[in-house]
Amino acid sequence: MSEHHFFTEALATPIGPMLLLTDAEDNVRSLDWEDHADRLHLLLRRQYGAVRLEPKAGVSAARLGLEAYFAGALEAIVEVPVAMAGTSFQRSVWAALRTIRCGETTSYGRLAAMLGRPKAMRAVGMANGSNPVSIIVPCHRVIGADSSLTGYGGGVERKRWLLQHEGAVFGG
Repeated sequence: MSEHHFFTEALATPIGPMLLLTDAEDNVRSLDWEDHADRLHLLLRRQYGAVRLEPKAGVSAARLGLEAYFAGALEAIVEVPVAMAGTSFQRSVWAALRTIRCGETTSYGRLAAMLGRPKAMRAVGMANGSNPVSIIVPCHRVIGADSSLTGYGGGVERKRWLLQHEGAVFGG
């Protein structure tokens, strides 16, 4: 397996600094909270094996889209390109997550049903938890069937903030 080469950028947000990794084609490969950098590196090793990281020269389109999103232009992240490894099932879950619009939420059960696998709620939850691209692949929009907030890799408080920022309705 050859070494993968990604570019890093730091991004200040209202709810904490983020780390953004893109490839040579400007596809987002990973996006996570700086205080969860260990998780980011673990997912990178699992998905890509050997990885070489270097600071990005200039500013990526993804960073500009994220800055616009946090400034209130919520749709700015919709077209940001991503390229992720993972199993075909994980990639199908992550693709389905991108169809959940800003301000909307879904449950693991509804997401599993949407994928044609209504009994695969736990597998959908595991894939959701392995999502390497926070916010752009909006795993934060998955909540409990009772509209309660469920876990989020960046912490439930960040999930609450993101959903409120997007105008989503949820309990708790």
